[in-house]
Amino acid sequence: MSEIQKVDLFVIGGGVNGAGIARDAAGRGLSVVLCEKDDLAEGTSSRSGKLVHGGLRYLEYYEFRLVREALIEREVLMKNAPHIIWPMRFVLPHSPQDRPAWLVRLGLFLYDHLGGRRKLPGTRTLNLHRDPEGAAIKDAYRRGFEYSDCWVDDARLVVLNAIDAAERGATVLTRSPCVSARRENGAWRVTTQNSVTGEIREFEARLVINAAGPWVTDVVNRVAGSNSPRNVRLVKGSHIIVAKFWKGENAYLVQNHDKRVIFINPYERDKALIGTTDIAYEGRAEDVEADETEVQYLIDAVNKYFKEQLTREDVLTSFSGVRPLFDDGKGNPSAVTRDYVFDIDDTDGAPLLNIFGGKITTFRELAERGLHRVQKFFPNMGGDWTEDAPLPGGDMENADYEAFRNKIKSDYPWLPRDLRRHYGRLYGTRIAQLIAGATSLDGLGQHFGGNLYEAEVAYLVTNEWAQTAEDILWRRTKHRLHLSDAEQAAFTDWFENWQKAA
Repeated sequence: MSEIQKVDLFVIGGGVNGAGIARDAAGRGLSVVLCEKDDLAEGTSSRSGKLVHGGLRYLEYYEFRLVREALIEREVLMKNAPHIIWPMRFVLPHSPQDRPAWLVRLGLFLYDHLGGRRKLPGTRTLNLHRDPEGAAIKDAYRRGFEYSDCWVDDARLVVLNAIDAAERGATVLTRSPCVSARRENGAWRVTTQNSVTGEIREFEARLVINAAGPWVTDVVNRVAGSNSPRNVRLVKGSHIIVAKFWKGENAYLVQNHDKRVIFINPYERDKALIGTTDIAYEGRAEDVEADETEVQYLIDAVNKYFKEQLTREDVLTSFSGVRPLFDDGKGNPSAVTRDYVFDIDDTDGAPLLNIFGGKITTFRELAERGLHRVQKFFPNMGGDWTEDAPLPGGDMENADYEAFRNKIKSDYPWLPRDLRRHYGRLYGTRIAQLIAGATSLDGLGQHFGGNLYEAEVAYLVTNEWAQTAEDILWRRTKHRLHLSDAEQAAFTDWFENWQKAA
């Protein structure tokens, strides 16, 4: 066991909220430790619909403030992470059997104007029989609407926040659950244990922030021995991935028979991501997976609107996550607020800040406001800074990704187009660190199939806490969707041997 390390702030949870808080706090000059029981973003934060959006459907539940704040944050995040966040147009076919057209138009008008939209084009009405965006839609649907939101690589958003936190002095511990947190003499004594090596580390922290997501109440009750009047409702959301079945870069948003909306988004160039479900969940968050009822529900929603009919055999894979929503007493899981709530327990002068709820789009604002809540404990900490601070790899001139893409082509003319796109989108301006002086494909080392080369693996292990083949193939990248089963197995064998030899 190492000696006790004294820090200002100990953050529990390596999802988007925890990583965002660690980054913000480190940038204010606080000494910070972040611990995550698994891999970064292994839970909810890598299992989202991968959107930075205001939440059009939240307007129906009168969440005007939440939508406005999310729309404002959408612009901030586009500016600071243009490599992993980019605009997307969504086509909404109108079904007369569901919400009336005037209500949809009103909602889209509010969506266009609530957040002071500056960068994205506004809503337009479509004739689905005439406009190309309607070519894939059944003839029964004549009218549609098109509006703007943004795509995000959710897992990379988490990792980039963690990288920035570490580069600003934070300690990031993955696969190191907090096994104990107790108050002693006006401070916290926190113990972590690495689940791979068994290493135990102890910290003395002025303040603990509980950003454990679905496990927030477990940390409150079991780990910290505290209590809170707040609670979360666990809501299960599942997605399926199929081959892309329409032309164009636009996405679709369709209204299902139960009034829920389903996103059908282009994904990884030649695939489609379809989701999500909203089901109250009672089990362990670690055990969540999409069941056959949910898969069929999503297939049926697509088949209601599209000429090409999907079957179960078209589903390439699925994933499911548990969203920890603040329990506001609403019975319908779809109506439960996506807002967040802070709860401070200042027992014995050792404060614990618990975070309930939240969504990916508002993580930066959540982190900023959370640190406002604890400022009295750190009167000398720095002020707000993240609104104008690019995330790692996002520091391209004028946040202009298209100009940066042309620079990649000029600097590395030997890179194939797909590989240029892959490196540019995931690593942005840090592509030079990954390529590390290579001047040909041979210089990138062993090729494992698709766009996966040894140089990227080494970069992810060295710089991004990747420890397993799954960390690399599924969370740091999406290579898993582009490699055959045999290629994945071969890479896993190689990686495990490579790790042993390192």
